[in-house]
Amino acid sequence: MRYTNPVVKGFYPDPSVCFDQSTGKYYMVCSSFQYFPGVPLFESDDLVNWEPIGYVLSKKSQVALADVESSGGVFAPTIRCHDGRFYMVTTNNTTRKHFYVYTDDIHGQWSEPITVDQDGIDPSLMFDGGKTYFISTGVDDDGINGITQCEIDIATGTKLTGSKNIWCGSGGRYPESPHMYKIGDWYYLMIAEGGTEYGHMITCARARSPWGKFESCPHNPILTNRNKAPGIIQGIGHGDLVFDKNGSLHILCLGFRQIDLWMAYHNLGREVFLVPAGIDENGWLYAGSDGICEESYELEGDFSQREKKLYTIDNASAEWRYLRHPDFENYSVGHGKAILRGSSKTLDDTASPTFIGLCQREFCFEMSAELNIDGGEAGLTAYMCESEHYEVALRKIESGFEAICRLNIGGIKHIMNSAEICENKAKLIIRGDNFSYSFFVSQGGREICLGTGQTKYLSSEVSGGFTGVILAMYAVGGNTAEFSGFELKYS
Repeated sequence: MRYTNPVVKGFYPDPSVCFDQSTGKYYMVCSSFQYFPGVPLFESDDLVNWEPIGYVLSKKSQVALADVESSGGVFAPTIRCHDGRFYMVTTNNTTRKHFYVYTDDIHGQWSEPITVDQDGIDPSLMFDGGKTYFISTGVDDDGINGITQCEIDIATGTKLTGSKNIWCGSGGRYPESPHMYKIGDWYYLMIAEGGTEYGHMITCARARSPWGKFESCPHNPILTNRNKAPGIIQGIGHGDLVFDKNGSLHILCLGFRQIDLWMAYHNLGREVFLVPAGIDENGWLYAGSDGICEESYELEGDFSQREKKLYTIDNASAEWRYLRHPDFENYSVGHGKAILRGSSKTLDDTASPTFIGLCQREFCFEMSAELNIDGGEAGLTAYMCESEHYEVALRKIESGFEAICRLNIGGIKHIMNSAEICENKAKLIIRGDNFSYSFFVSQGGREICLGTGQTKYLSSEVSGGFTGVILAMYAVGGNTAEFSGFELKYS
């Protein structure tokens, strides 16, 4: 059967994957940064269709997110299954702490964090011969920067050896995202280089021992789209290797889609791509189509690729995201309604405003909801970060209520248009395509366009950082806002 990339669309970067022999299923985690719950968790039968089953870090005690700026917080998780137990290891880049959690029930709660005292980011685990190796990007005990490794006691996180540099990469900048695998008699070390931008790539090395000496693959990088121009798919890198049920190798990696062939902007964030891989006659890893990630591939198996086209209040429960640590007393979500109580915190703050959203998964969409407010301000937002977000909202004014379209770019706030409305309720709509977001208010069946904002100003190229657009409902100002009939539809 043929599948189309990306296999998970929208802001789901840094994928890591494992296979559970007992269930015959694959499990994947991705980065979450300043959003809560942390580390989205997916399940799959075929590596193509991924069902969200919740989040790993679902308790405040598991992750420190207070006042974390956009693109801070939880970086680059790795998931592994060993002796019937699942482990997820990650870094809180704001606190600069590595930690891991575990569970014996992938659909249940995860443990409290266990920390590991090693420098850097992007940690990974390898279980081999009764030992547990902890691998990260950072500085070792001798001050050498690169891929660093120690052995740990998996029960306590205690280091059993010092931290030692095992590879500095193939020469690209920012060697990161290390994962090690034992295949046959070789230990393969796969990393990302070039930065998670247009120069991103996957490289690898191998050795007979997990401590090296590691020899760089002669045809590095084994996977990159950095020279594929023109091309919509860019930024391919940061991948994890997995065998499928038929014994074939694949890499799940991140990449992004430009808004247009000749416009180097991406606003959906870094997404999940599936690429065939293998080992050649000389024992080296290879991937993709001559090292390039294409839009589609053949995969053995009888399946159909499914895509969710409609999200409502009640069918999105496994995917809702909040900013930092929400006060759940301000939220009542379910049975077709979202009742939000605003606070003094706004979308411009590095705090936790009343905000609940979903990743934007495609360029073309329509998000709408009927909104009833009793004061303050509430509405719908296309949110990239504190400095870049667009919204359509209702707010209380002296003479009654008005609908507004506001654009926030680089911290500059501009109300494009406003329209006084005859009561405290109306339907709000955001429509998006590759190039723009358009904002509407509808009352009594009459639809008014309040303005547009270009998608490129909500892109990583403008905003910086590592996230993507979240489409959300929000409330500000101590008011109660009732959203009903919420729909997020993709073309």
